[in-house]
Amino acid sequence: MFRKKAASFAAAALISAACSVASATEMTQVAITYIIDHPAIDAARMGIVDELEAHGFKEGETLELRVQSAQGSMPTQLQIAKEFAGLEPDLLVAISTPSAQALQSTAGDIPLLFAAVTDPVGAKLVESIEAPGGNITGTTDKQPFGPTLALIKTLVPDAKRIGVIYNAGEANSVSQVAALKVELEAHGLEIEESTASQTAMVADAALSLAGRADAILIPTDSTIVAAVESVVNVGERAKIPVFASDTDSVERGALAALGFDYYKLGRLTGEMAVRVLNGESPAAIPVGALDTQDLYLNTSAAAAMGVTLPDDILEQATKVIQ
Repeated sequence: MFRKKAASFAAAALISAACSVASATEMTQVAITYIIDHPAIDAARMGIVDELEAHGFKEGETLELRVQSAQGSMPTQLQIAKEFAGLEPDLLVAISTPSAQALQSTAGDIPLLFAAVTDPVGAKLVESIEAPGGNITGTTDKQPFGPTLALIKTLVPDAKRIGVIYNAGEANSVSQVAALKVELEAHGLEIEESTASQTAMVADAALSLAGRADAILIPTDSTIVAAVESVVNVGERAKIPVFASDTDSVERGALAALGFDYYKLGRLTGEMAVRVLNGESPAAIPVGALDTQDLYLNTSAAAAMGVTLPDDILEQATKVIQ
């Protein structure tokens, strides 16, 4: 459990010596939580911790770190948020929109950073991207759907209907689907929606798209990404190409993704954490984002889903998984 940094002593003569001992043993206290375990979130967390260590905040030496997953349960996430706020750390960090919303409701005046939140304004976490306000800022994984839809049309030229699976209870996902609908219309494509509020429901949600969708696009939805193998299984059996919005899902069987490297996003979040720990106000730090997208392709998945990957597309890939 985190310890308070301040102490009171009855004898004024002992204050100076006691504070000297305390300063020699004090450690910066950071608490990190996230809604569910999956590779993209894990990569973001690793990036944050590595960046902190690169700036001298090393766990066990100068950093007291507490990390806890909500295992996909929002009531558990709210409980973790209350527990973490009660510990009064130097910094709270939330990875994912539900986690950030939970911590924001309990943080009080404790500085708070979020990572991998697609629409922080829509989720009512910040006042604006440029001037977050309050005691919170962080990084967003929002990315344009246009390039991904262009990729889908290149690899699946006959596709007319794009299936999307998402958790309708996540503000992050609802925002993405609204933006996707606009982009689909601009590309002459239609949407087929399927929802899942828990990872155990993802397989059935994916199966419901068989016969309705010509391709499936998975948004940056923690619930769905945590069970991406269930979607891949349906895609292979029904010959429906599965595209992701995070590159880690391609390593887990999705055909392709034009998305962010979540480890790099974590490092960016870590840079912001260092600034806050060094005294900057989160309110004055604009929400950060990566400015490049990586193309990941999976040749085995392409073959299993009935897609041929052209040589010129393979040459453009940041990484090709066999």
